[in-house]
Amino acid sequence: MSNPAALTSIEDVSPRLEDLVDRDALGELLGSVFSLFGIPIRLYGQDGRLLAAAAEVGELYALLGEHRRVGARVEQIVSEVKHLEPGPGGSARRECVTGAVYRVVRLEYDGRAMGRLIFGPYALPEAMEPSDRLFELAPDLDRARCTELFQRLPRLSDERVLALARHLSLTFELVLFSEHRALLTSNMHLASVRESFRELEEKTRKLEEANARLTELDRLKSNFLATVSHELRTPLTSIIGYSEMLVEGLAGDLTDEQREFLSTIREKGDQLLALIKGLLDLSKLESKMTNLEREYVAADSIVEDVLATVQPHARKKQVSVTRHTQAGLPRMYADPERLRQVLLNLVDNAVKFTGPGGCVSIDVRLASMDPEKLSGSQGVVLLGSRRAAIEFRVADDGIGIPEHERDKVFDAFYQVDSSSTREQGGTGLGLSIVKRLVEAHGGSVTIEDNVPRGTVFVVTLPLRFSSLG
Repeated sequence: MSNPAALTSIEDVSPRLEDLVDRDALGELLGSVFSLFGIPIRLYGQDGRLLAAAAEVGELYALLGEHRRVGARVEQIVSEVKHLEPGPGGSARRECVTGAVYRVVRLEYDGRAMGRLIFGPYALPEAMEPSDRLFELAPDLDRARCTELFQRLPRLSDERVLALARHLSLTFELVLFSEHRALLTSNMHLASVRESFRELEEKTRKLEEANARLTELDRLKSNFLATVSHELRTPLTSIIGYSEMLVEGLAGDLTDEQREFLSTIREKGDQLLALIKGLLDLSKLESKMTNLEREYVAADSIVEDVLATVQPHARKKQVSVTRHTQAGLPRMYADPERLRQVLLNLVDNAVKFTGPGGCVSIDVRLASMDPEKLSGSQGVVLLGSRRAAIEFRVADDGIGIPEHERDKVFDAFYQVDSSSTREQGGTGLGLSIVKRLVEAHGGSVTIEDNVPRGTVFVVTLPLRFSSLG
């Protein structure tokens, strides 16, 4: 929104004549009048500086300039004319020692004095010879020669000169109006731009402050999660350990009901421990503290290990899990434990959201990646080329993920169904950890439809990771 005070100051500005009209244009305007009427014209600014002139030194004044006393007197009169202030009517008249006349006219615009027009010297039509004062000042002057040159001066009546002055004043007023309006428009536009820029700077400053606060809060949150998770992990490990020992009968025989209670304690403890491990992993990934221990691994062996882990849960839910691995796949340079964590999270999620009788599949094949899809490849995209990669496709025919939710599921703690009545549990950390681990390997993870129902997670990892992509 524009600042009213700034706009008011723009409207109240009093520009100078030379700020509004180009000096060359002023000279051309005066020159056109001089060529028509032959009367010398000079234009002075309000500060007394000459802005434009259309005049020639007449032969009479050239001759008088050679005479010391007369030349000094003429210069004095010219100086007085330059500083002559027009009267109430906006005009003043000054007669020269020669009998010629100077006319000074105030130039106004919008009630403000902008400058002065000085006409002359010119002779009145009835004046046929120089003033006697000239010869009283210099008796040695050639009267006949001076009279001849005096008669060559431009001859106009005072009325004609005043009419000419009014014409020029109106012309200047029209020009000044047009130029002043353009100046006001330009200044108001600049004021609006400056105000918009100031508002943008203010918004940028507030955004930077908010971003700094959010960054600090995020750091504190990560530190809090790491500290709390670490402090919870130790006693929880003891709870799980002692519950296992009790179940195994190390503290004596148990009834079936006691064994059931202890099994529940152990099961819930394992769930809580998994949550704590997820929080620790997330805080380390967010703080860039996770170091990948890369080595050359076979993708099919990782997939086989993952399937062995999820098969008991899948059979319990009556969900079939199949795999298809392309023959002859090269070994990839990756952290085997982290890669196993990525695939286990995806396959376990697929089984969780697939109903009885459903199917989950894992396809592994050789693929390629565009340079812009490689993590850390910014700045060398134009120089890059497609790179060999391994693609893992985890597909299910479960409930699927709506298209408008697909970008959000990788956010920490986000769940598509966050209601208190949702059927499936979980913390919403798994996919966030998956995304960060995949990007740490220089790869990408995307979500596709599994027509007619279900979801396909596609993880693409380069065979050889490079920080330059």
